[in-house]
Amino acid sequence: MFEVYITKAAKYLPNEAVSNDEMEAYLGLINDTASKARRIILRNNKITSRYYAVDKEGKSTHSNAELTRNAILPLFDENFTPQDLEVLSCGTSTPDIFLPSHAAMVHGLLKNKSVELNSSTGVCCAGMNSLKFGFLSIRSGNSKNAICTGSEKVSTWLNAQKYNHEADNLKSLEEQPIIAFKKDFLRWMLSDGAGAFLLENRPRGPISLKIEWMEAFSYAYELETCMYAGGDKLENGEIKGWSDYSPEQWLNESVFSIKQDVKLLDEFILSKGAESMKDAMDKNNIKSEDINYFIPHVSSNFFVEGLKKGLNEKGIGMSDDKWFMNLSRVGNVGSASIYLALEELMNSGNLKKGDKILLSVPESGRFSFAYAYLTVC
Repeated sequence: MFEVYITKAAKYLPNEAVSNDEMEAYLGLINDTASKARRIILRNNKITSRYYAVDKEGKSTHSNAELTRNAILPLFDENFTPQDLEVLSCGTSTPDIFLPSHAAMVHGLLKNKSVELNSSTGVCCAGMNSLKFGFLSIRSGNSKNAICTGSEKVSTWLNAQKYNHEADNLKSLEEQPIIAFKKDFLRWMLSDGAGAFLLENRPRGPISLKIEWMEAFSYAYELETCMYAGGDKLENGEIKGWSDYSPEQWLNESVFSIKQDVKLLDEFILSKGAESMKDAMDKNNIKSEDINYFIPHVSSNFFVEGLKKGLNEKGIGMSDDKWFMNLSRVGNVGSASIYLALEELMNSGNLKKGDKILLSVPESGRFSFAYAYLTVC
């Protein structure tokens, strides 16, 4: 088995930072009416700025594949060129198209040479799954290097135009043209961006991060779907997929919008997160005192105190000085968030040889959790 190191990290955040007061200028007004939920949601998530790959007319400035390519390019230099790349592993929740795969579209933009591709789908864990593919490829000796990415282009999914037809349909039925909270909620939570890591089988440069282990957990066998798109949830908890709806229903019911069952989220995301993290640490004989930096991906600052309480109850609590988060500055970028946070820490100049870093990523899709443990070298 070969050792695996993150030797470089890079990111790409499109355009200028967007403040809370500017959000509806980019995403638009549903039914020409300001969202009543926006201020409450923003007050809870404590995000003050984020990035969108659209202009104020709602027109795209970048595709998801372009965001990802732009995050990858800084990883190349005279010591590692595009011609040296062996594996490209890309994770996202919001690919530009169903087919071909997201990784294939990114590779098409790189225009380098033939490489092995992997595309990881899902929600926030898609980025960690893409990282694990690269990790296992190098660990097994299948390759000497890999570039792994997490990216999201969600702004066009959240544009008001995608919901106006549903609002008009509600008016025609003489109902209030207010989009359900499960849809409006996420419009003020999610944003665009991409992060990328270069993985190699030996350390390089002034700082590298050795990946000691990665662990992943799913509770889909016992819990209902919580976050979803391209379908809708039935009263019995099952998901009815988009292909079983008529094209008219796609518009009238905003079938392709991203939705979240907030009650399920509140009930399980923290408890299952603490449970899975305890299991991961126990399996690998790691204690809280072994960790210098804890980087949790959280969708909203609303969950931070609850997560601290849950970890403390499991005996794995982290002191506040170990927590590293950049949610308020870059927003919730889904599968890219953990890349953006680690990139910031890795390039901060604050890491010392021997420091230990624990990455924690929850996914509310159907409650999945992923972890990675790193050593600075």
